[in-house]
Amino acid sequence: MDPKTKGIIATIASVVLCGCPGLFMCFLGATSVFASSIPGADIDVMGSSDPAAATTMGIVFLCLSLIFIAIPIAVGFFSFRKKPAVVVSNNEPIPPAS
Repeated sequence: MDPKTKGIIATIASVVLCGCPGLFMCFLGATSVFASSIPGADIDVMGSSDPAAATTMGIVFLCLSLIFIAIPIAVGFFSFRKKPAVVVSNNEPIPPAS
């Protein structure tokens, strides 16, 4: 299997396993932060009705989602970048035989 095919498979797998959950986590975190700012909202974060708990959970989810979204971008970048060609120089003097 050539390196380009491996890169495509790795990128698709990382998008499915990290990118999609990262987007869902981003939406959940943004919704949680937005709902915590609405007065009188019915908030339930693991049994707590404190808006600060919803804000904290939302901010944590937003930060984690940025990491999860960055993983497929990094995999795609490192899979498809052009690697510099290695130049072998034969102009070096040959050492004398001993």
